[in-house]
Amino acid sequence: MDVFEAIHGRHSQGKVKPDPLPREMIEKLLDAAVQAPNHYKVRPWRFVVLTGEGRDKLGNVMAAWQQEHHPEFPQDTFDKTRRLPLRAPVVIAVGVDKPGEAKVLEIENVCAAAAAIENLLLAAHAIVLGAKWRTGEWARATKVKEFLGFESDQEMIGFIYIGYPEFAAEPASRSSFEDRTVWME
Repeated sequence: MDVFEAIHGRHSQGKVKPDPLPREMIEKLLDAAVQAPNHYKVRPWRFVVLTGEGRDKLGNVMAAWQQEHHPEFPQDTFDKTRRLPLRAPVVIAVGVDKPGEAKVLEIENVCAAAAAIENLLLAAHAIVLGAKWRTGEWARATKVKEFLGFESDQEMIGFIYIGYPEFAAEPASRSSFEDRTVWME
């Protein structure tokens, strides 16, 4: 698969099978992720790979946070939240290091981690896995960040859900670059 085919063919795949993925396959995706460009070679990405019961624990933390912040919600909402990490056999939480040096800008670290996620998504597509990048309030919840080993003020830019696709979905058509581009000659 050439790079243009991968870029144009990749799409979010929300429906995946519950079948576990071999660790070697997950490591291959992470190895692709860390090939992303990053200023000053600071490698600002942090990955937490959740499989098996780790996903159950994450769901419990998410539901506890939600119940603490939204006690008016009905119980079935908390039960649904508890099951969210079970949508895929692998969930990778992605955090971003705070800059450790004055010359490093936080936005550059966030962009590098986002580039790492895109590499991971393209690599998943190349080996015929389904993947979806999700965020939501869980990525900003202090209790969730702490459970994952992140600092409360550390950016968390996503949960990547990965598994074998349930079906081969057609990529969604995307808008052209033309209305978002200005040429200055």
